[in-house]
Amino acid sequence: MGALPEDSEFFWEKEPTPVLDTLETPAQLKKFSSKELKLLAEEIRSEILYIASRAGRPFKASVGVVELTLAIHYVFNAPVDRILWDVGEQTYAHKILTGRRSLIHSLKQKNDTSVFTSRLESEYDAFGAGHGSNSVSAGLGMAVARDLKGKKERIVTVISNWSTMAGQVYEGMSNAGYLDSNMVVILNDSRHSLHPNPDEGQKMTVSSLSSILSKIQSSKYFRRFREVAKGLTKRIGKGMYELAAKIDEYARGMLGPSGATLFEELGLYYIGPVDGNNIEDLICVLNEVASLDSTGPVLVHVITEEAIGNASGIDVEGQAVKQQVVHKTPGYISESSTAGLSRTYNDCFVEALAAEAETSTEIVAIHAGVGMDASLRFLQSKFPERFFDVGMAEQHAVTFAAGLSCGGFKPFCIIPSTFLQRAYDQVIQDVDLQRIPVRFAITDAGLVGSDGPVRCGAFDIAFMACLPNMIVMAPSDEDELVRMVATAAQINDRPVCFRFPRGAITLNTPLYSGVPLEIGKGRVLADGEDVALLGYGVMVQHCLKARALLAHLGVQVTVADARFCKPLDIELLRRLCVDHKFLITVEEGTVGGFGSHVAQFMALDGLLDGGIKWRPIVLPDSYIDGASPKEQLEMAGLTGHHIAATILNILGRARDALLLMR
Repeated sequence: MGALPEDSEFFWEKEPTPVLDTLETPAQLKKFSSKELKLLAEEIRSEILYIASRAGRPFKASVGVVELTLAIHYVFNAPVDRILWDVGEQTYAHKILTGRRSLIHSLKQKNDTSVFTSRLESEYDAFGAGHGSNSVSAGLGMAVARDLKGKKERIVTVISNWSTMAGQVYEGMSNAGYLDSNMVVILNDSRHSLHPNPDEGQKMTVSSLSSILSKIQSSKYFRRFREVAKGLTKRIGKGMYELAAKIDEYARGMLGPSGATLFEELGLYYIGPVDGNNIEDLICVLNEVASLDSTGPVLVHVITEEAIGNASGIDVEGQAVKQQVVHKTPGYISESSTAGLSRTYNDCFVEALAAEAETSTEIVAIHAGVGMDASLRFLQSKFPERFFDVGMAEQHAVTFAAGLSCGGFKPFCIIPSTFLQRAYDQVIQDVDLQRIPVRFAITDAGLVGSDGPVRCGAFDIAFMACLPNMIVMAPSDEDELVRMVATAAQINDRPVCFRFPRGAITLNTPLYSGVPLEIGKGRVLADGEDVALLGYGVMVQHCLKARALLAHLGVQVTVADARFCKPLDIELLRRLCVDHKFLITVEEGTVGGFGSHVAQFMALDGLLDGGIKWRPIVLPDSYIDGASPKEQLEMAGLTGHHIAATILNILGRARDALLLMR
């Protein structure tokens, strides 16, 4: 029996894993019999379920891909052969097989193994995966580099059907088909759809005939015969070659599933569908695929079943049935899951947006990114005709929102901070440059716990506030978030964005009515004489905590909530500079963000020429590894104690600062 850390009420029985216990490297798999591989697959699946029960992370993708992972490592020789994964959620079995079994049990802890693949973590991780859709492009680059150097290693990229929503996958496939470099693309099709159609009937299955045809398609004799036939038709003439190519494409398209010819048009040799949970079929097909060199890019379509091996204690959404361990740091929770929380910032945002949508039929919502927060599903169910989930297509989401705005609607484009980075060109060219009123709701802003730097929303303040037409704001609590939703709904002459963190709200009070804010106006929350703290976003709560700590030491602190990074409240800034000797700006963003805009104004306004001394507190100029939110805040120096210690230091009370941090 294993007890959850910090949670004595939940227990999960760990199944014995005798075969897995003997495995040290994936090279040992080549000595395993078919029976041993099947036993190993069940043990790995049991191990992943056990890990998921403790860490509370998404795991369904990894459960479904166990046999595929074993087959890949059985056939190919990693790390010499390069194996690339498109999304980290598929890689738990890969990590277990490549010497990180003990580390993966500490996914939520400081200095633990990465949730995603990382080149810094293991030689078996050929490329980092976090946002998805990058593995084909990166794999093609490795394949071309291999060819230029005259080497022979094989390149295998595993993509998911979620990744196929993003354009980069097709750009990579098209270029792979043109360059004709030898690489293997495996489409892990778990048969998910953003917009399932109930009238479609039963989802595609892999029949015995499909299995036989896939083995024939992958056979080296069949493929050699095909290459010889292509060579003969080329000698006869261009017309005959093109006709033969079309006949081949249509014949294979008729035998394959719907959409198979798309990959053929892109220049990839399509094989499939293959039963992704039948390890014998997988090994047979992959062995054939690996046996031939210089045949160009191949796509193997694998159908996997995520529900296989699903044990009691796991709900249909793929989360362990347990309460999440909640860290009580204001504004944060331990993970993206909201289980065990009464309300989160996402909940408040959805409630506020739903209230606005009730009064205005022009409001529409567009969501992009990997997965969707559970609270957004409420909005989707309430306004199905006005909610658009486009998946991992952030660039499309932004331009789509701009088109909706031009059509007379009020679009709220909901994208996590780290995924908005992928659509930055569209934000500039399709929205800000044209002054189109798109409202960006930037979720998961700031530090995000164990998801680490891959999903950390550190840069949105800097890259959004530098745009000439963009209004940039951030709420200090849930009531301010409600007001900012109402404010954004009223802005019709330019784009606007507001950011809020992943996780727990600070006050947990009933929502107030959404009264719009005056653009560019902050507020003073508490007055003091010695030092002024100007907080941005949820850091205002930590400024208030610092003020409480310093009050016991005889230091009087003013705390102001900036609300807006752009436009700045210049009257508030001037007042703070005139009334205090020290001004400290605090933000959960990178260098170049809110504090830089404050310093720019102060310098141009001549405020820095007088007696005011300014200090910025920002995220460090480095990537912060995954840990608990509380630990990440401490590493970043953004807790109330750190802010208070900074004030004591600038007041010349270094000893008191040291005592405070003990």
